[in-house]
Amino acid sequence: MNRLIRQLFLCSSLIACTAAALAASAASNEIELPVLGDTSSAMISPVQEKALGQRALKYYRSQVPTSSDPLVIDYLEQLINRLLPYSQLEEKRIDLVVVKNDSLNAFAIPGGIVGMHTGIFNYAKTENQLAAIISHEMGHLSQRHYARRLEQQKNMMMPMMVGMLAGLVLAANSDGDGGMAAIMATQAAGQAASLSFSRENEQEADRIGMQTMLEARLDPYAASDMFEEMLHSSRSTRRPPEYLLTHPVTERRVADARNRAMAYPKQAFPDNIEFQLIRSRIRFELEDTPQTAIKRFKNELDGDNLSPDASRYGLALAYSAAGQFDAARTTLKPLLDKDPSRITYLIMSADIDIAAERFKPAMELLESQLKLNPENYPLNIRYAEASMKAGLYKQSAELLERYSRKRKNDDYLWYLLAEVNGLNGDILGVHEARAEYFIANGIYDKAQIHLRNALKLSKGQYQRTAIMEERLKYVEHEMLEMRQ
Repeated sequence: MNRLIRQLFLCSSLIACTAAALAASAASNEIELPVLGDTSSAMISPVQEKALGQRALKYYRSQVPTSSDPLVIDYLEQLINRLLPYSQLEEKRIDLVVVKNDSLNAFAIPGGIVGMHTGIFNYAKTENQLAAIISHEMGHLSQRHYARRLEQQKNMMMPMMVGMLAGLVLAANSDGDGGMAAIMATQAAGQAASLSFSRENEQEADRIGMQTMLEARLDPYAASDMFEEMLHSSRSTRRPPEYLLTHPVTERRVADARNRAMAYPKQAFPDNIEFQLIRSRIRFELEDTPQTAIKRFKNELDGDNLSPDASRYGLALAYSAAGQFDAARTTLKPLLDKDPSRITYLIMSADIDIAAERFKPAMELLESQLKLNPENYPLNIRYAEASMKAGLYKQSAELLERYSRKRKNDDYLWYLLAEVNGLNGDILGVHEARAEYFIANGIYDKAQIHLRNALKLSKGQYQRTAIMEERLKYVEHEMLEMRQ
């Protein structure tokens, strides 16, 4: 293989099927076709696979609505980090992308990337069920199923890879019909042997995923429970969830998962309250208005539900969003009394004060928690946001600048830093942060413009200039690779 990055969409039939899917989803959704790389000549190496995946991730993030909620992201990253030591991945690192979409979907992209639609929380009823999905995706990645499929069928890999990516983008930007059409059209282009190999991949990922669950001391029955939930969903709606298109679930597969689990004694696994809180947080965001969310969570509290505390938390979120701050505080108080050190509750308390423009108590609460948890991602982001809203622009910028060294690929962090630098009158800082934001999302032409503007403003600042010159070289290299 001479180069990883080459123009890819030369297959007119794939373009046609993707365009048809686009038309089916929404006329207003304009999705550029990605440039990923040429892997048609030989088995790709792990290094090449990593580079391919990173470019796919950047392309994907530039095309879909992703979540910037630090609590959701932090929870999922912690769950992934709990599973990683027990996975068969050689490199114990996963890059996560969280998609704001209410459909059931999760996916893996070569190079250690896992994507999760927020809608998966509507279907997974326990943390164990969510962990089973993640463990399954780790199984695909650890066995390098994409590269193995390439080795078996070289000429079809890149059209199928790009078709899969295009389908994922369409699914994230629509109600799912467009994504389903694109993926199905791409699968139809494969041969029967390819589809058979895919079923083998699924069986292998199921087996490895369950082993990961067992070693992490999680419920081995969770995978079959989740599969049954998916099958029920596919029967009760006009179309199957996107997840079932790339991970077909049959009665036999459910039975196989159940039979594997039965080798281990059935036992009760206590659920993690944090999962239920995040689930309520996402379900609140999926409601049309705060008023409908209030009604929903009130009904849950009045009836039977999996977690009354999570329903109460959701109700506090809804009251705050509706501007009913006293009701929000009253609703949250029993949770804080019960568990006064839980960061999710403390951030909710600060959020209520921030929404009510009571910045001083919110800042004091967040400052006290940061002293106890200086590396906590949600606390750092919320403190920076609160400082910005309180007019403390320099304080916010300094925190974000410092924390950016730990999360260099966090596009929301760079977005916030650009905003606060603009409010602070730091034009050079605006260009630097916007450049990093566009680099994180693979939009290199805009990153190049901001870096060049920044260099004009940084004369005399030698260290800063040297860093930007290196970043500009990187951007220009990426742009050149994409044109090859």
